[in-house]
Amino acid sequence: MARSHLTLAALATSAVAGLDVAAAQPFTSNRHGDFDTALLTSREGTHFLVRVPNSDAAEAAQAAELVALAALSSGARSRLPFALSSYVGQSIVKQHTGRGARRATVYRFVYGRRVRLERLFPGPLPLSIGRAIAAVHALPTSFIVDAGLPVVSALDNLRSVVSLMDRAAATSYVPAALLSRWESATDDTSLWQFQPTVIHGGMSADSLLHSSDSDDRIVGMIGWSDLRIGDPARDLSWVLSAPSPDTVDMVLEAYGEVRPGVGISGLRRRAMLYAELELARWLLYGVDSQDSGIIDDAVSMLQVLVASVQGATAGELAHETGPILDIEEVRRMLDERPQGLR
Repeated sequence: MARSHLTLAALATSAVAGLDVAAAQPFTSNRHGDFDTALLTSREGTHFLVRVPNSDAAEAAQAAELVALAALSSGARSRLPFALSSYVGQSIVKQHTGRGARRATVYRFVYGRRVRLERLFPGPLPLSIGRAIAAVHALPTSFIVDAGLPVVSALDNLRSVVSLMDRAAATSYVPAALLSRWESATDDTSLWQFQPTVIHGGMSADSLLHSSDSDDRIVGMIGWSDLRIGDPARDLSWVLSAPSPDTVDMVLEAYGEVRPGVGISGLRRRAMLYAELELARWLLYGVDSQDSGIIDDAVSMLQVLVASVQGATAGELAHETGPILDIEEVRRMLDERPQGLR
């Protein structure tokens, strides 16, 4: 049963010495119900979020995010054109016998509205999104190494892609045209000669907060549990599901303005590959869990994808042949998987 906002407020006062809560209200910050969350207002008018994870996977994600937020020092944050959460305090939550310990964690609240992918059309917001993501990728990598966070090389990225493709091919459910399309990307050695950067790692529309004024700019970024050094294209793959191709172009053009010299064409091709491979991951989840409904769903989506790219030159991944599927929704479904099947 979900914890009430009043219970969460009490936990927050235990976690933060001297916190005097004047108001509390429920606040759903995770669409899958992984956390019980409340928005608190102190007597001084400062706002906080308190969260309690509801699963081992959520507990692990919260712990990883705390490490990431600690690594993002004031120097790193000063380079970013938006706000980040900051850790305030923690308290142990009593659990029923046999259950692992949970922790109520209190953060300073980051103001902003969630970006809605289905409403992302050309305008100031896509430009701000491109600049915000580019600012993350332009951070120095040394603080990631110093914090002991993951470092994934270009070769490691390629190997993980090939492994995923091989597993998907072994199911015999992936259309041959798609396998050929994906192999053309992995066989292109120039595509994988990129410089890894600091990446958010779990970037999606839900990670971005925007203002409600006429500027309509990114004012916050959340969900840092996968912070690492890796392929910057991974942070951009979700954008390809935007309802307007012009929106995608605006994001990437703004990104390129902040990071001149970056090969946008290669970045886009890898982003597209990662997006399409989300369908392969969904298929593998269905196979691993022996769920025929998920398998049928994945096969259907793969068929739609192969139809959408028919006619592309040699079936290769090129910027004109982007996926028409809501890849972002597939990612959300994958996020709901039991931890043992990830």
